[in-house]
Amino acid sequence: MMHDWNTYRTALLERVGELGQRSPDVLRGLATIDNAAARTGRLEPKVHELIALAVAVTTRCDGCIAVHTKKAAEHGATVDEITEALGVAIALNAGAALTYSARVLEAHSQLPSA
Repeated sequence: MMHDWNTYRTALLERVGELGQRSPDVLRGLATIDNAAARTGRLEPKVHELIALAVAVTTRCDGCIAVHTKKAAEHGATVDEITEALGVAIALNAGAALTYSARVLEAHSQLPSA
């Protein structure tokens, strides 16, 4: 096992709670953004969580993985649906590397000595 995600999530949420006590406006601001994203109701909550998991992978956020994996499951996401969302994240990371590789080549081509 790489991580004990349940213990990690519990400890993380405790620390986040402590941060919230010390800086409540920061957590309120984050909650406002989070709630605004779901307010339109155009996407099912499960879809929001699948998107969150894909973004968590691309941003390498263990806390997001711990929290949103649980939320996705609570909203009925299956391991196959989660795996598909992760496949999208993997494809985009590779695509981003390809795109930025093209930018490097372009930058190199613009060097005076190139």
